[in-house]
Amino acid sequence: MIRLYQTMAGARHGGAEVFFERLVSAMAKPERGAVVTQRVAIRRDERRAGILRSAGVDFTELGFGGALDFLTPWQLRKDIRAFAPDVVLAWMNRAASKTPPGDYIRAGRIGGYYDIKYYRGFDHLICNAPGLIDHVTGQGWSSERAHYLPNFVDAAPGQVLDRNVFGTPKDAPLLLALGRLHRNKAFDVLIRALAKVPDAYLWIAGTGPEEGALKALAMEIGVAPRVVFLGWRDDTADLLATADLLVCSSRVEGLGNVVIEAWARDRPVVAARSEGPMHLIRDGETGLLADLEDAEGLAAQLKAVIADKALAASLVAAGRAEYEAKFSEDTVVRQYLELLSSFRR
Repeated sequence: MIRLYQTMAGARHGGAEVFFERLVSAMAKPERGAVVTQRVAIRRDERRAGILRSAGVDFTELGFGGALDFLTPWQLRKDIRAFAPDVVLAWMNRAASKTPPGDYIRAGRIGGYYDIKYYRGFDHLICNAPGLIDHVTGQGWSSERAHYLPNFVDAAPGQVLDRNVFGTPKDAPLLLALGRLHRNKAFDVLIRALAKVPDAYLWIAGTGPEEGALKALAMEIGVAPRVVFLGWRDDTADLLATADLLVCSSRVEGLGNVVIEAWARDRPVVAARSEGPMHLIRDGETGLLADLEDAEGLAAQLKAVIADKALAASLVAAGRAEYEAKFSEDTVVRQYLELLSSFRR
């Protein structure tokens, strides 16, 4: 039995935040009660609190403010001491900076190319992509204390949405992209690629600072009627059930969680050759890859999947097999619990 305390100070939306919710909820399932007892501290958020409450997670809500927030570390120290954990797992930089040392193992979970200064004094780092191992060890972190554990996704099927609501013809090829509207996601390249894929429509689910520029680009190159900006969505399963394929166009992508989402829900994947998708995808087998910044190459791969139903079906079958072998809930939760249980002072 391991006593595990987890801290999360992330914002309402984001890939790491979503996986945190999934992992702590999975660990709270009755069948894992003989293996782990956990308590969680989160930044105050009504939505996240509701998710944890419905999953039966034991949690508290704290401020997790900026540098001048001295109350949260005091409250956190008191709460951790009362719980008496074996391991405290801090999710990302702010939570790590507020998580005090004590008579327990401190581990950090990172999903991006962060400065490891936030984890000084920590015992271990857990990275969700192999490239992040290289990143932290390149900053001087011991390779023996850096561990790769992937994410898992929920494979429950979604409900097909009414395309008419989104101004999308029922028989048009529908591409889906998910993620923050940030330059790293290269949605600008994807929109330029769409101009070379006649009749296809593109749904982009996410919010972020690039939204205005992306809408202007779509208007400028004449594809605005075929691009639908959905905003932030919590119904990824429904979106994938409605779309014909998933596109991950990112310039920078540590893991590419959306790739695993598509595999789990039987959708073919086309991605750019950023680090995460290159690690996940076997080109031509579990997905198709295009070079970074190459709108024409991305368009060619999209057209190949749209035109060749046999190719699309083979990508779906191989992607599903990859998901079941490496990225299912049972597989990843077991790996987490085995690793956390192995930590010793």
